[in-house]
Amino acid sequence: MEKEIEIGGVRLHYDESGPEDGCPVLLMHGWGCDHTTVASIAAILSPGMHVYNVDLPGHGKSDEPPAVWGVDSFTRLMEEFIARLGIEDPVPIGHSFGGRIAILMSSRNPISKVVLVDAAGIKPKRPLSYYIKVYSFKTAKKVLPVILGKKLGGKAINAWRGKAGSADYRNSSPRMRAVMSRCVNEDLRNVMPSIKASTLLVWGEKDTATPLSDARQMEKLIPDAGLVSFPECGHYSFLDNPMGFRAVLREFFKKELAPQSSNQTPEPQKP
Repeated sequence: MEKEIEIGGVRLHYDESGPEDGCPVLLMHGWGCDHTTVASIAAILSPGMHVYNVDLPGHGKSDEPPAVWGVDSFTRLMEEFIARLGIEDPVPIGHSFGGRIAILMSSRNPISKVVLVDAAGIKPKRPLSYYIKVYSFKTAKKVLPVILGKKLGGKAINAWRGKAGSADYRNSSPRMRAVMSRCVNEDLRNVMPSIKASTLLVWGEKDTATPLSDARQMEKLIPDAGLVSFPECGHYSFLDNPMGFRAVLREFFKKELAPQSSNQTPEPQKP
């Protein structure tokens, strides 16, 4: 069932599924996606768990953030979402950008389990050429409008952005581009040792957006973490290997997905 809630002036859209008394799950998608991207994960869990599948701010049907947010602001909003709906001990599941929120949330809240799927959270190492390109672009943004005029300078900057930026960056609004730049440069390794939750890491071995080396670092830094990786899978490992992902997830949530005792057929009484 699709629903909406307003928190701090931000209209948040989400899909809710699964039994009311099931273990609650907070499902968070990656950048440039929405709740439909991770709907297959909700479908695996909703027979026994209660899933809140959220369109993060600036994605899907949810409003953009009112300012240039960092990871902490996104996390605070989701913490308020949990409080407003009275959700107790939710399991955060985050893919890519959603993993950033899951990491920070799990580091400062009493959470029992968390799942990170091809998650972001480790600032990437970049070559010198990257920084030359970035600072050249920043300089051009200031200089071109002066040399060419505001209109022609703006066109030149947009053309440069279209060639140099990632697809996610190009397809974002100006504010969300600024949000993306801020969040990508946040390194969450310092909070990972504070995660007390049992943590499942699921990764594609050919992931180029958040490489397997990130997952191995997370496994070392998070005290109770285990890594499952899929060969021949990329950044969307849950879509690249749906059967394998389903098996791993159902094993991790074996207790939560088990039939409730009240629904089980009682054993016959001995005379």
